[in-house]
Amino acid sequence: MFILGISAYYHDSAACLIKDGIIIAAAQEERFTREKHDSSFPHKAIQYCIKEANISGNQIDYITFYDKPFLKFERLIETYLAFAPKGFKSFAMSMPLWVKDKLFQKNTIINELNELFGKSIDWNKKLLFSEHHLSHAASAFFPSPFENSAILTLDGVGEWATSLVAVGSKNNIKLLKEIHFPHSLGLLYSAFTYYLGFKVNSGEYKMMGLAPYGKPKYVEKIKDKIIDIKDDGSFSLNQHYFDYCTGSAMTSKKFHDLFNRNPRKSETEITELDMDLAASIQVIMEEVILKLATNIKNETGQKNLCLAGGVALNCVANGVLLRSQIFENIWIQPAAGDAGCSLGAALATYYMKFNEVREIKADLDSMKGSYLGPEYDKTEVKDALIKLKANFTEFEYDEIINLTANYIAEDKAIGWMSGRMEFGPRALGNRSIIANPMSKNMQKNLNLKVKYRESFRPFAPSVLDEDKSEWFELKHKSPYMLIVSNISKSKRIETQKEIKSNLGLSKLEIARSQIPAVTHVDYSARVQTVHK
Repeated sequence: MFILGISAYYHDSAACLIKDGIIIAAAQEERFTREKHDSSFPHKAIQYCIKEANISGNQIDYITFYDKPFLKFERLIETYLAFAPKGFKSFAMSMPLWVKDKLFQKNTIINELNELFGKSIDWNKKLLFSEHHLSHAASAFFPSPFENSAILTLDGVGEWATSLVAVGSKNNIKLLKEIHFPHSLGLLYSAFTYYLGFKVNSGEYKMMGLAPYGKPKYVEKIKDKIIDIKDDGSFSLNQHYFDYCTGSAMTSKKFHDLFNRNPRKSETEITELDMDLAASIQVIMEEVILKLATNIKNETGQKNLCLAGGVALNCVANGVLLRSQIFENIWIQPAAGDAGCSLGAALATYYMKFNEVREIKADLDSMKGSYLGPEYDKTEVKDALIKLKANFTEFEYDEIINLTANYIAEDKAIGWMSGRMEFGPRALGNRSIIANPMSKNMQKNLNLKVKYRESFRPFAPSVLDEDKSEWFELKHKSPYMLIVSNISKSKRIETQKEIKSNLGLSKLEIARSQIPAVTHVDYSARVQTVHK
């Protein structure tokens, strides 16, 4: 049975194809269009999946879309009614788009499929819809190495749900509880992302990377005014401080007045306030996640936890959760955001609609390292270079390995492409920039000269699994670069006096370990463990 999963029309459109529960291919549309976070219908990603499986469109048994548009429309209408007359302008602007396209999304999707495969296939009989957070939950649990597990999904918002707690058992997922819009941990984090001058739905990484430069001075103020956190981890947001329900911005004037400043304009100087707010909201995020996890553990008795949703990409919080030992084992979907919902939608259909048997391999997930995208053989690469009239030299494999090792030792940066492309936002070695972690200047040079991004953004180390404990305070595998761990004390360079005299982004100038290029200012690193 071939099932195609699709996510589209919000951000990070993607397609995934499974055959009898086995993942054949998965890719984001952005990888083909080169448009970051491309939200359009994933034509090219679907074409790739079909090509990879070597099938035609009429061999697809079912196509599952990752959420339910009618429920989203219901939420939109009810939200505007609840806040009326505020937000009428925003409501009037969004309605034509909904009425024209989004409300009748089934027809839109069928038209797109007809364009891809022709009109001879009756997609009405093959097109199914999954709920957004069920798609997240399925993407987390079904590929995991666990027969049974608690599941936690956290993001901005799906149809109504912003957080979901469930239990997965064999081939089924039982939903236990949800937190609904407008109360959202993802939107809270995005609101601070917006306020700090970064782009929502893509700049959250930047705020996470900025947090260690600041001090969590504003935790109590945020908890007193903005978020009410209960002992079980449930929470509510004071909507007077936000504008995302009815306006075009994330935060309101009351939010700006609370911190005595309007939102930072992009590309302007990052201030001490920005750093301290980043540190503060990171602490809030970790507190909520730990309380939610503790409550889930107490209520379900499960020893395993699976995570998905955009918040699950906060690898600092994931590291805190892992070290808390609330759960014995944690597994995080590497494509935890909306792209991964294409996979979850397909798997939920296969296991839950058709009650198919789920086979689990001990200690081995079914993501194939998340190397699920396209690959190119030597002939294809050579033909492309010739067509571009590029200058190139051809080497044998062993020569490439030796040359690369020598270049790294000379502090040169290497663009590395080998094997299938990664599914999800992390570069896991097949499409990566690789460089010498022992170089003191490498992080700054790569950020400014290669990545063209903020100098404070950290880089991630890859380490052989058997060597991880020598370099990092990490006992668990971290194959998808989703766990932050501290550098081993034996590898650190203690420079406390120097650090205390350097505030803010000037901390970046100080080498903190034997691998300074991958050591963040708080002695942490986002680790990828690599096994044979």
